[in-house]
Amino acid sequence: MKNVYIIGSKGIPANYGGFETFVENLTGQKKSPALQYYVACLSDENSTFSYNGATCFNVPVPNVGPGKAIVYDLKALKWVIAHVKENHVQSAVVYILACRIGPFLAPYLRKLHQLGVACYLNPDGHEWLRAKWSKPVRHYWKLSEKMMVRQVDLVICDSVNIEKYIHQNYESNRLQTCFVPYGATVAREPGPISADQQTWFDNRRVALNEYYLIVGRFVPENNYETMIKEFMQSQTQRQLVIVTNVEHNKFYEDLEAETHFSQDRRIQFVGTVYDQKLLKVIRENAFAYLHGHEVGGTNPSLLEALASTPLNLLLNVGFNHEVGKEAAKYWTKEAGSLSQLIDEVDTWDDNQRQEYGVRAKARITQAYNWDDIVSEYEAIFLGENA
Repeated sequence: MKNVYIIGSKGIPANYGGFETFVENLTGQKKSPALQYYVACLSDENSTFSYNGATCFNVPVPNVGPGKAIVYDLKALKWVIAHVKENHVQSAVVYILACRIGPFLAPYLRKLHQLGVACYLNPDGHEWLRAKWSKPVRHYWKLSEKMMVRQVDLVICDSVNIEKYIHQNYESNRLQTCFVPYGATVAREPGPISADQQTWFDNRRVALNEYYLIVGRFVPENNYETMIKEFMQSQTQRQLVIVTNVEHNKFYEDLEAETHFSQDRRIQFVGTVYDQKLLKVIRENAFAYLHGHEVGGTNPSLLEALASTPLNLLLNVGFNHEVGKEAAKYWTKEAGSLSQLIDEVDTWDDNQRQEYGVRAKARITQAYNWDDIVSEYEAIFLGENA
C-alpha cells in the first residue's frame, strides 16, 4: 500500500478552488486499490473523517494574518510526520501544493527522508508576480519557490510552460520534473434551466446567449482594465457579465475613475457565484468568454470555459495558448486588439460559434480529462512512470 499525504489545499469536500477541485477528483476517481490518500483540511477543530475513501485530517490554525497559509502547511507536515512514525508507515509520499514554505521546509524534509518518505511539489503558477503582494512578499514567494524546487524529490507541473520555466531557472543535477495537467469535465448538451436559475438571469436582465462573460478574481494581473476598456470601445450591444469577488477596493475605484465603466449600461458586475450548477449554466449560455489571466499555470477557469462555453477569447500568452491552441481566438494587450476581435465575432452566426465549441470540447477531452489525469498521478505515486 502506498500512502499519499496531500497538503496545501483547503481540503475536501470541495465547493470551489483549483487545488480543492483537483483533490476532489483525485480522490473521488481513485482507481488503484494500492493507494491510500490522506488530505489536510483547514478547520477550526482537530479531528479526522473519511471522504471519497480518503482520510481527511483537520488542521486548526490560528488567525495570524497573511502567514496563516504557511502555518497551515507546516502544521500539516507535522501531522504527517507524527502519523508515519506512530503507524510505522513503510511506503509514503507527501505531495505539497504551492510554494509557501520554502524557508522552513528543510528540517521537515530531513525527518521525512529519515522515515523513507518522498516529497513531491506542485509549484502552481507565478505567485510572486501577483500585483496584490507587496515587494517584500513577492520576494518571499520567489525565494520560497526557489528553495522548495531545489529540495523536493519531484516537481509535478500542471503547465508545460511552468515546467520549462522551472528548468530555465533552477536546473541542477538532482532536479526531477514531470508534466501532468489540471483537468475539467466536458459539459453535455445544455439541459433545461431550472426556475431558480432562470430567476438569476431575470433579476439581472441578462438574456441567454446574448452576453460576454468573465469569471475570475478581480485583480490587476487578470487584466480587467484591458478587458473592460476594450469592451467599452467595442460596438457590441451585448452585455458583459463579470462574475468576480468584486469589492470597492482601490483597484476597483481607480478603474472606475479612469473608465467610468459603471455608466456603460452593458457592463454588469454580478458578484461571486458559488453554486457550481448555476455557474455551469452561466458558462454554457454565454455568447463568448473573455480570459485575461497571465501569471501562469493551467488556469481552472479557462479549462471550465473551454469545456462549457462555445467561443473563448483568450489573452495571447504562452499559458493560455498552450491550453486553447486552435480551439480559441486570441487577443493582446495592444490598444484595439480585443475590441476589434469582439466586433469581429459579434457578427458570427451560431454555426461559426459552435464550430469553436466543438474544437474546445475536443481539446478538453483529448488533453485535460480527469480520467487520464488521475491515471497519470496514480502511476507517479506508485512509481510506475519511471
